[in-house]
Amino acid sequence: MAKAGKAGFSKDLYDFIKVWKDKPGNLIMILHHVQEEQGYISKDAAMEVSELTGIPVARVFGVVSFYHFFKTQKPGKNQISVCLGTACYLKGGQDIIDETRTLLKLTDKMTSTEDGLFSVEPVRCIGCCGLAPVMSINGDVYGKLTKGQVKGILDKYRSA
Repeated sequence: MAKAGKAGFSKDLYDFIKVWKDKPGNLIMILHHVQEEQGYISKDAAMEVSELTGIPVARVFGVVSFYHFFKTQKPGKNQISVCLGTACYLKGGQDIIDETRTLLKLTDKMTSTEDGLFSVEPVRCIGCCGLAPVMSINGDVYGKLTKGQVKGILDKYRSA
């Protein structure tokens, strides 16, 4: 087994990397497991994957940044998804995400609050088009939203 690095991988993750490191198409599979275990791909994790697999670190970062599925910032305790699919967008989805980000004091480059309580991401479809616009927090779906409802919804998760 590899020695523990800065990324703090579990034994299971090290074992998975050992099995997959020489297989074709290994990098995406390994990165999926890293994100599954840690919630995101940190700089230390990407560098450790590079070291353990022999894949150049530039390629690892290239794959992480190319696929929107991979997160590079630690998600908050409460993960907020705001639908920007066609129906939601046309009925005010962008206003909902803008209001959410404003209330959480997130700057353009931030996806998570400094206290780690919330993270926000736009998604293309939640599958509730008839309830547009829609926001989901930790799997709880809120539909037919207005900007005025967002604060009350967020407050429920602040006190939980």
